[in-house]
Amino acid sequence: MKAKGAVGMKCFGYRPDILEAAFDELKKQGMQSACHHAQLDVARVNVLTTARWGLTTMEHWYGLPEALFDDRTVQDYPAAYNYNNEADRFGQAGRLWAQAATKGSEKYEAVIKELLALDFTIDPTFTIYLAARDLMRARRADWHDQYTLPSLWDFYTPNRDNHGSFFFDWGTEDEVAWRANYRRWMDFVNDYKNRGGRVTVGSDSGFIYQLYGFGTIQELELLREAGFHPLEVIRSATLNGAEVLRATDRIGSVEPGKLADLAVLSENPLANLKTLYGTGHIQLDAEGKLHRVGGVKYTIKDGIVYDARQLLADVRKMVAEDKAKRGITTLAQP
Repeated sequence: MKAKGAVGMKCFGYRPDILEAAFDELKKQGMQSACHHAQLDVARVNVLTTARWGLTTMEHWYGLPEALFDDRTVQDYPAAYNYNNEADRFGQAGRLWAQAATKGSEKYEAVIKELLALDFTIDPTFTIYLAARDLMRARRADWHDQYTLPSLWDFYTPNRDNHGSFFFDWGTEDEVAWRANYRRWMDFVNDYKNRGGRVTVGSDSGFIYQLYGFGTIQELELLREAGFHPLEVIRSATLNGAEVLRATDRIGSVEPGKLADLAVLSENPLANLKTLYGTGHIQLDAEGKLHRVGGVKYTIKDGIVYDARQLLADVRKMVAEDKAKRGITTLAQP
């Protein structure tokens, strides 16, 4: 892998001996590692386990609340739980943080302290589970009508086969549980950041009504909700990611000698992160007229300037053409 140019590897979850051997070899090769701790494996391998083995960064939340258990060793699964039924999988996931050690407890503090000592990075991807706490809002987000291809919308629609399309009978009790889940999860991530831990930005879009590009901006808003100062949000999205990639000599900040990676817009995103959305932000002017403001004007990547608004127009055209082929004008709602 390294000989072919790879700088790291992401694992999903395997037997403990296989994972430990993989991380050991990655360290020997001077390579980085990431892990989605599969729920099928977290009873044997949680975030503390892999961090001790040398894991660089975790994605999502899997394995973190399990590392915080202080009165159990496995999640309180119902007897009829079926991991392959994603309504079960994500329904019970929304009740998991309530089973973890509470903020300020001895176990909670010990886990934070050890992860900090191991220079561990958390990439929470808060955004990908947003529909679990408010399905109607996620399903009717401003951008879907113009920017979501019908084929992707088909994938999102409740289905027992497609990953993340688990809203078979998603109700108030599930959403309330997930809102409480977010509060506990966000508290931990914010505490970790406040103690000096590295938190980065990711989206995992393409599932659960999350759309590429827009999901990243939602993640910035969710870090703000978790308690990050807007400047801390921007740092998580830029320099922190570069540090994990060992690429701060090239990217991550605006400095002489580094690649010009910039977003140019007319509004101040520190005052309102919504101005980063491609759909902009609605404002009422002094004359009582509504306007959409914001949206990135130009994206500069490696010094190459892209007209962001033209790119958005190109996507709108693709979506409109695909709808026309299907003979539809709107995305079907259940």
